[in-house]
Amino acid sequence: MTHVNVTINGRQYRMACEEGQETRLLRLADSLESRVTNLRGKFGEIGDARLTVMAALMVADELVDANQQIRALQEELMALRDVRVVAADRARATQTAVAAALNAAAERIEKTTQILNRTIGGGVAIG
Repeated sequence: MTHVNVTINGRQYRMACEEGQETRLLRLADSLESRVTNLRGKFGEIGDARLTVMAALMVADELVDANQQIRALQEELMALRDVRVVAADRARATQTAVAAALNAAAERIEKTTQILNRTIGGGVAIG
């Protein structure tokens, strides 16, 4: 564990974090400090605890909105995956049908060629 000093609402706090997470913790603290500063600019001195709670509620509100958006995107992704599976199944069915049609056409052409060869009676072979 590492320790980092952060400043929130003008007060310093010594925070513990995992190795390598120091920069992230400092950025998070700066973000919260920025929110507190903005709220102080809007509402004036309304008490340290109140400013901190209001900033925390703003962060919580953004988190709820982000989670809702993530859920909506996950649902959309699942729907798109379902559509992709249906489209792939249709493509395979279409390929199978086209192959069957081409094979049937080739067989008809072969039979027609054989009939024409017999009809010509030993003349020039077709095909």
